[in-house]
Amino acid sequence: MSNRSRPSVHPFDFEVPQLREVDAADNGAPPDDTVRMKDVQGMPGTPAGLALRLLQFGFAAVSVAVMAATSDFPSVTAFRYLVAALSLQCLWSMSLAIVDLYALLVRRCLRNSRILGFFAVGDAVTSTLTFAAACASAGITVLIGSDFNDCANNHCTRFETSTAMAFVSWFLVSPSFFLTFWSLASR
Repeated sequence: MSNRSRPSVHPFDFEVPQLREVDAADNGAPPDDTVRMKDVQGMPGTPAGLALRLLQFGFAAVSVAVMAATSDFPSVTAFRYLVAALSLQCLWSMSLAIVDLYALLVRRCLRNSRILGFFAVGDAVTSTLTFAAACASAGITVLIGSDFNDCANNHCTRFETSTAMAFVSWFLVSPSFFLTFWSLASR
């Protein structure tokens, strides 16, 4: 159940490749007959995966902060939904960023099928909620700004900024989800 695969041997080879013993250059790695599979950047436990999680958190936090800074966002259900969904996105992304950072510091691989399944389901749920909230907020923002021409009495610029940050956060969750799901499916 590890992230290693067995080396393949051609059926017509008459010699079995011999493993070399551990020496000082191996940094104490035990000799075994497995080969470590390459990590794809963006997957959990990679530097790019950590960067994606931090960016997801950052854009979601900015979106929540901008929306919460307006005085009239609680009067619109879609804006309250945006704040709730992106608050969940902040918690999820920061939690997984901490897990990614830990995995990088202790040089652990996050390819356990249960862990990957948990990450994939969590990313799917949070990305769906974030996208739905961003779309609902965009609809209300267009309604207020374009249809009602009531931006003078509302905070249209803040609503638009918060909605744009929500879309960027959703856009950054998508690669995390697809890479995690791909890693889980290719097991």
